[in-house]
Amino acid sequence: MSLIVQKYGGSSVADAESIKRVAKRIVETRKAGNEVVVVVSAMGDTTDELVDLANQVTPLAAGRELDMLLTAGERISMALLAMAIKSLGQEARSYTGSQAGLITDAKHGSARIVDVSPTRVRAALDAGAIAIVAGFQGFNRGTGDITTLGRGGSDTTAVALAAALNADVCEIYTDVDGVFTADPRVVPAARKIDRITSEEMLELAAAGAKVLYIRAVEYARRHGVTLHVRSSFNNNEGTLVVNPKDGESVEEPIISGVASDLSEAKITIVGVPDVPGKAAQIFTIVASTDANIDMIVQNVSTAATGLTDISFTLPKSDGGTVLKALEDNKAVAGFDSLQYDDQIGKLALVGAGMRTNAGVSAKLFTALFEAGINIEMISTSEIRISVVTRADTINEAVRVVHSAFGLDGDEEAQVYGGTGR
Repeated sequence: MSLIVQKYGGSSVADAESIKRVAKRIVETRKAGNEVVVVVSAMGDTTDELVDLANQVTPLAAGRELDMLLTAGERISMALLAMAIKSLGQEARSYTGSQAGLITDAKHGSARIVDVSPTRVRAALDAGAIAIVAGFQGFNRGTGDITTLGRGGSDTTAVALAAALNADVCEIYTDVDGVFTADPRVVPAARKIDRITSEEMLELAAAGAKVLYIRAVEYARRHGVTLHVRSSFNNNEGTLVVNPKDGESVEEPIISGVASDLSEAKITIVGVPDVPGKAAQIFTIVASTDANIDMIVQNVSTAATGLTDISFTLPKSDGGTVLKALEDNKAVAGFDSLQYDDQIGKLALVGAGMRTNAGVSAKLFTALFEAGINIEMISTSEIRISVVTRADTINEAVRVVHSAFGLDGDEEAQVYGGTGR
């Protein structure tokens, strides 16, 4: 008997008919002789609607109360799904994140999992029941409060439970057939990837690929959980995200995929004294805001002035806080001025085969040049090249780069609904 953890996103349980279709799939998995744990997101756009409702009441909702509100969406989904499964003749028990033993730190809105004690989930499985767990949520032992995990929280919940229960596989169900060489909403000719390493998937997720969130991929890689990304709208095989063991040979294409991200902004600090310690001082100020920095570029110092400029990208949601922190410490840091740009887009080219193939950078830059797309920043890792361009050119950039590297397929990729979650 295999233990399978399945996660269904909001578009997969968007309405009553969708919930009944998902329930049927879950029951089929159980009847095939498997133990089944299901993690479910809120229905459709419920979470966004609850956030809008909170904003109508007050623009400054307390984190604790906002978490109490937002976790209601997943509780609705889990109860309805358990009802649907029971109507098909199978026993199902639904649990909130706290009931399922998801222990987190105390940071409301973006809590991190610190422990998983799935005692009640294991007991349900031992009794022959299907366990349904509300994703995106947990609780803090110190405060006793409910917390939410932030973006991708349901994916992370599923992976954490799979690791704690020693599951054979964690299946992530969404509204596309798996992981594609690009977002099929942007590149209709994108091809499905049958098998990808967790290393490559981590880079794609970090670069904006929305089919899996980076926290879930990180957790899976760290704990050796095999992910299987599939569509909840059909029985196609999907994409396996694997963790190759030491010495194991995995076929590595030169390029696995192209990802894009429009959620970042760029801050440029103008006139920074080019002396030791200034960068450390500046990024200590930035770190005090808890903002996540992505790409960093420092210009060559101007000999006549001894000053340089430092640019970095960060989530737009952190932009205002970081700007204020820097402005408040302007005299201490000694820079001249700040520039803020939220009309940028990031493109990333990912492939483990880059390690042993020359000419990838040249082909990327040539493709963008021929399309008349200007590059503002460049960053690289061993298996990734990222560039920043204008936001209004990013989709075209993805399409031309995708074609330049021969990633286009013969058929149009199918998207079944929703936004990819």
